[in-house]
Amino acid sequence: MNSSRHSGILFHITSLPGPYGIGDMGPQAFAFADSLKQAGQSIWQVLPLGPTGYGDSPYQSFSTFAGNELLIAPELLKKDGWLSDADIGDIPAFPPERVDYGWVLYWKKPLLFKAAEKFLDKASAAQKKEYEDFRKKNAEWLDDYALFMSIKEHYTELAIKADVFGAMWANYWPKDLALAEPKAIAAWKKDNACNIECRAVLQFFFFRQLAALKSYANGKGIKIIGDIPIFVAYDSVDVWAHKELYLLDKEGIPTDVAGVPPDYFSADGQLWGNPLYNWPVHKASGYAWWIKRVEAALAMYDIVRIDHFRGIESNWAIPFGEKTARKGEWRKGPDHDIIEAFRKELGHDLPIIAEDLGFITPEVHALRDDFDLPGMRILQFAFNAAESGKGLSTDNSFLPHNYAPNTVVYTGTHDNDTLRGWLEGKASELELGYIDQYLGHKSPDQVKALIFEALKSVARWAIFPMQDILNLGDTARMNTPSTLGAHNWSWRIKEGAFDKAKISWLKETSELFYRNV
Repeated sequence: MNSSRHSGILFHITSLPGPYGIGDMGPQAFAFADSLKQAGQSIWQVLPLGPTGYGDSPYQSFSTFAGNELLIAPELLKKDGWLSDADIGDIPAFPPERVDYGWVLYWKKPLLFKAAEKFLDKASAAQKKEYEDFRKKNAEWLDDYALFMSIKEHYTELAIKADVFGAMWANYWPKDLALAEPKAIAAWKKDNACNIECRAVLQFFFFRQLAALKSYANGKGIKIIGDIPIFVAYDSVDVWAHKELYLLDKEGIPTDVAGVPPDYFSADGQLWGNPLYNWPVHKASGYAWWIKRVEAALAMYDIVRIDHFRGIESNWAIPFGEKTARKGEWRKGPDHDIIEAFRKELGHDLPIIAEDLGFITPEVHALRDDFDLPGMRILQFAFNAAESGKGLSTDNSFLPHNYAPNTVVYTGTHDNDTLRGWLEGKASELELGYIDQYLGHKSPDQVKALIFEALKSVARWAIFPMQDILNLGDTARMNTPSTLGAHNWSWRIKEGAFDKAKISWLKETSELFYRNV
């Protein structure tokens, strides 16, 4: 990877401002790329962009290849002629600083389908050819996705009417559809052809808009970092259409699921519930599915972060049906073998960031370092030894003086409280004192001081959640792990909050520590 020093902002597309209830890939996204350029930044990091379901988590997507249709910009559809002024003229009074996903979906989905139907009816020969080329290029995942979502939406609506909670393909669809029996699938395709085709068109819209946004950002010297969750959601087309790739029984029920064991942060560990990979089957194919997954991500982004990278070396396997993650065992993953496969197909210098947080062993460090992949450091974790009362643990790997150059430093991630929220409500008096001790003075603004520490460190990349650049408190937190609630994944920036003063400060500060110059 490029050895120069970079900095940037972690800011998910859903958090952009705008009138449509959710951030999208329209004018506000292009304006943010302009602001990043003005702020002297070279990185825009986003969370996974796949379609989300219950809980709205981008880490529990219905597809690892598809895009979230809610991120399609109505204004760009209008510009292309697929919507009219009248179509988007009556916009509900959406809350400006939160995404109300249910309300957005209720209003936006019919609008998107209207645009798709108009495209199918009115597209020119050249536009139809562009669409057909997209369909052919992506048929391996797109056909299954459009079919899966057509079936899923139908049975989800039935479940809601019947007041059934937690309906998924494995426990609510008719058995012949759940097991993808050819006769049932053929009948569904015949009866729902228009609905399925519209879903493919929406994916065409999504990837066309994303490509335009990425090209614009790249033209301003900004690289996009995207995110791949290591596991896929059980309620996804990935599992439904490729059951052989996961540890499932003959009825499609997981035998074991993913999570992390109990640790300092959680006495019960974290029970994620994702099915585990059938690694021998993946190995027999030369990791073909995984290679396609990474290849698809690198078409969307310039750099890919693999979330829970340690799962490639080994993962915590929890028997299906357990209520917590306490009972489980570590099982070996493909380790070096799969990264070698990536190199063989995608090139030696892989643009991959390894999310190496949590319970990390020497084997995980070796996997990261043997392929020269940058790891991550979180400043909020640098002072947690203070709770012991034994003094600052100066060998803590999250303290800046312990960084290796091939590192990405963050003040926090989507799973952390904001820096200000942590300092004001979560950090103990000992931790706050240790921060001042580490800085060498009592700082009047510890948020800015810690941003400075990240920027001046030897870490090649320094990335900050937008909430930390804006110095926002805990109400702007993006997610609290292992919880469900209206505040998770819903934060949106206030219009004009990333103003000239903050842009100027970030540019001057970044340049002071020789970032992006």
